Amino acid sequence: MFGYAGKILEVNLSTGKISVLKFEDEILKNYIGGRGLAVKILWDRLGKHWEKINPLGSENILLFLTGPLTGFFPGARTCVSGKSPQSNGVVGSTIAGEFGVELKCAGYDGIIVTGEAEKPVYLFIKDEDVEIRDASHIWGKDAKQTVTLLTKECRELLEKRFPRYGTWKEPSILYIGPAGENKVRTAVVAAKWTHAAGYGGYGAVMGAKRLKAIAVKGTRALPEVADMEKVKQLTEVITKKIYKKELWRRWGTASSGYDVGAKTSSEPVRNWQDEWHNQKSYGVDKFENRFWVKHYWGDFGCPTTCMKIAVIKTGKFKGAITDNPDYELQAYLGTNLGIFTPEENVFLASLIDDLGLCGIQTGNVLGFAAELYQRKILKKEDLDGLELEWGNAEAFAALTKKIAYREGIGKIFAEGTYRAALKIEKWKKTNVLKYAIQCKGIGIGAHGIRSGEDYPINISYACSVQGGDHTSIACLPINDLRSELLMVFHDSAVYCYFNTFGIPRNIKFEFYKAVTGVELTENDWVNVKALRILQLQRAMLLLGGPDKKWKPKEHDDNPPRFYEPLPSGPYKGKTVNRENFEKDKKRYYEAVGWDENGVPKSETLKKLGLDDVDKVLEKIR
Repeated sequence: MFGYAGKILEVNLSTGKISVLKFEDEILKNYIGGRGLAVKILWDRLGKHWEKINPLGSENILLFLTGPLTGFFPGARTCVSGKSPQSNGVVGSTIAGEFGVELKCAGYDGIIVTGEAEKPVYLFIKDEDVEIRDASHIWGKDAKQTVTLLTKECRELLEKRFPRYGTWKEPSILYIGPAGENKVRTAVVAAKWTHAAGYGGYGAVMGAKRLKAIAVKGTRALPEVADMEKVKQLTEVITKKIYKKELWRRWGTASSGYDVGAKTSSEPVRNWQDEWHNQKSYGVDKFENRFWVKHYWGDFGCPTTCMKIAVIKTGKFKGAITDNPDYELQAYLGTNLGIFTPEENVFLASLIDDLGLCGIQTGNVLGFAAELYQRKILKKEDLDGLELEWGNAEAFAALTKKIAYREGIGKIFAEGTYRAALKIEKWKKTNVLKYAIQCKGIGIGAHGIRSGEDYPINISYACSVQGGDHTSIACLPINDLRSELLMVFHDSAVYCYFNTFGIPRNIKFEFYKAVTGVELTENDWVNVKALRILQLQRAMLLLGGPDKKWKPKEHDDNPPRFYEPLPSGPYKGKTVNRENFEKDKKRYYEAVGWDENGVPKSETLKKLGLDDVDKVLEKIR
C-alpha cells in the first residue's frame, strides 16, 4: 500500500535476534497503523492469555509504530503502546518529534520489542543497519544527559561507519529517564528534552526491558504516495487555516492555565477540591514576558509551532529549562498543587522532564499525596520529613525525586495514584480511594466535567477504553468530533490532531485516500473499523490482570469527587448528576454494542469479525 514503508522491525532483547515482518494489505486497511495496529498485534500475540501477562515482565510486547500519514499530514508523531502497567489494558500514547519520520525513511513502519535484555542496552538503527548496543554508560542519566551523550555517540558512530556522508545531523532518539529505569508506573517514553508519551506508563515497560533508548537515522525518502498533487493541495488548505490561528500559534495550550480555571471552572485546584481560580499571576502573559527565550518552534512538518522554550534565569530555581509548560502541566504541576507562580511551575516541569516522569500522571499522584497530608492521613514522619503543604514547590520536588528513584515513601507513590491508594488504605486502615482522581488506574486529564463548560460529557472518562486519558474520551453521539472513535484515527494514522482544529472534518479522510489510495468514509470508519479497534481495547481492558481486573458496574464510573458540588466560582454548586450519568452510560453501552454489564456483545463481535475475541470474553460474561 502507498504511504507505508512496508516493513516492521522486530527485536527480541532476550535472544538478540533482529528480524523483519510484513503485514498484509487487508490488515493495514482495517487497522491503519499506530494505535489500531498495536491493538491488533497485542491481541493476536497475547490475547488468549492476556490476564496472565505482567506489564513489567519480559512477556509484554512494546510497540513503536508510525501510520500512513506520518511525515505527510502536518505534525509528525509516533505511537507507543503495549500492555499498560497503569490500566492493564492497552493505551495508544503518541509522542511528537521526528522519530516516526526518521524510522519510515530508514525503511520501517514500526518496531516491535520483545523479551528483556540482561544488561542496559539501546537500539541503533541506520536504514538496514540495526544493532543492539551497550547502554551501561548512560543508564542512570537524566533526560538532558542522555540526549547529549547519545547524540554525540551516534553521530561519531555514523561518521566512522559512513564517512562519505560527511558530518551527520543528529539522529532522532526515544529514551527513558531514571523513573523508567526504576519501573515507576508514571514514567514516560521521552523525545528531545521535553516531549513525552505519558499515558500508559510505557517508560516503565522500557525500563523493565532494560532498553534505555532507540536512536534512528534514515537516509531514504518517505514512502511513495498515491496522489502527491492531492497531498500538496490538502496540505496547503490545512496550513493556510492554521497560519490564521494566531492565538494558538503564539501561546499553544499554555493560554489555558488561567482561562480553564477562571472561565470554565474545570481546572484541577488542590487535587480537584476546586476547579475554579482567578489568579491572574498565572496568565500566559506572565510566562511569556518573564521566561520565554524562544517563541516559535515546532516538530517535523508542523505549521502550528505551539512549543515555546522557558528558562529561569535568576533566583533559587535558576537554570531550570523546559518547554514552556503546556496547559496540562500548568494545571497538574501548578494549580493542582496550590502553585500559582510561573517560575515554580517551570521549575517543577523541568524536574519532571529530567527524571522522565509524566507531568499529568505524576502531578495527579502529588496532588493526591498533598491532600492526604492536608487531612492528616499522612503525616510529616510518614513522608520522610516532608511538609507537603499546598504551594510548597520544593517539597513537591523532593517527593518527585523520591518517586523517580523509589526511595522511602516514593516506593508507594511510584505505583501511581490508584495502586498507592490501595497500599495506603491497608497501611492507615482508612478509605483514601475517594481522594484518588483516577479512572481504571490512569489519572484523569486536567479537564473537569462538573461545570459542563469544558468537557461536557459526563461519561468522558468513565467509559473510555483508555481510562483517564483526556485525549480519548467517550462521547454521545459516538461520531462527536471529540469522540475516541475519531481520536483512534488520529492515533492510528499517527499525526498531531492539534492540526485538525478548525479544519473540515472530512479532510483527514481525503488526506488518507490521497496518501494510501484507499477510499475511507467517516461512516465506515466510525461504525466499522474504529468500532472494531474499540472492542479489542475494551476486551483487553476488562480481561486486565495480573494484579487488577476492572468490573464495569463498579469501575465504569467517575472519581467520587466529581459528584461533589463545585465549591466556588461562577459554576458553584454544579456537579455530575448520578441519575443522568447512569442513563448516558447505558446509552453509550448500546451505541457501541456492549451489553448492560459493559461487556462487548457476542453479536457485535461476530459482526466485526472478532469471533476469537468473543470466545475469550465468555469467561467474564
